[in-house]
Amino acid sequence: MRKSITIKPIGIIHTPYKEPKGMPIQGKFKRGVTGTARIFPEYKAGLKDIDGFSHVVLIYYFNRSKEEHLIGKPYLEDEPHGIFAIRSPHRPNHIGFSIVKLEKVEGNIVTFSEVDILDGTPLLDIKPYVSHFDSRQDVKNGWLDKHFKTGKMPKRARLK
Repeated sequence: MRKSITIKPIGIIHTPYKEPKGMPIQGKFKRGVTGTARIFPEYKAGLKDIDGFSHVVLIYYFNRSKEEHLIGKPYLEDEPHGIFAIRSPHRPNHIGFSIVKLEKVEGNIVTFSEVDILDGTPLLDIKPYVSHFDSRQDVKNGWLDKHFKTGKMPKRARLK
């Protein structure tokens, strides 16, 4: 059964990245960059106690993606993969997520680093990153493992 789902943003993400060029494929690859999430006033109370976490998961809408693909080529290679095996914004529901380092919370403004999100992106949700729940042992990373064999970040992963 297919149903429509209505999701409304809880805020707007602001970053120095106005376009994908120069943005890392994952924020942890460019640690010195910060961004903010301006939480809409009606959701501000939901930030209570979030400042006790070092990292949070930002869930957002890829609002600039106007395409939808089931097969795509990820940034790290030229071989196509299924959309559910890559992190492309051109997904059926255009939903993305990033694990970011929480720097501070002031009023309705959440400041974070390790950012890989375009400026003006609608924020759908924030969840705390909890190592006791979110970290796993014996993880397989599919086609990506070949790019990280040496334990070093691949050159192509540094910047888009």
